[in-house]
Amino acid sequence: MGDKLRRVLHQQARKAGREYARSKRAYRDGRDWGDNRAAEFDLPTDADDRARIVCRRHAEKRHVAVNRDGEPACFEAGHPDCEGCAEDVREGRIQTW
Repeated sequence: MGDKLRRVLHQQARKAGREYARSKRAYRDGRDWGDNRAAEFDLPTDADDRARIVCRRHAEKRHVAVNRDGEPACFEAGHPDCEGCAEDVREGRIQTW
């Protein structure tokens, strides 16, 4: 394998690792993420105004902030369950509790 290819693969692996770490932090710290717009999407909320949704990806109840694009704080771009969840939030058909 050439040095150039090895360098490109190394850079891409590091980029993927950083993205994974960012997603993991967003998932863990979802309650405190960005401007919460859950009320704009008519989602039931808790005492801290976090949306009460059922996560498709992990099949669990969650309290999360929702940004202006309808993405929950635990949203991971490119993941089919997360993409579907955000679409459902925008369309008003997300499962809540």
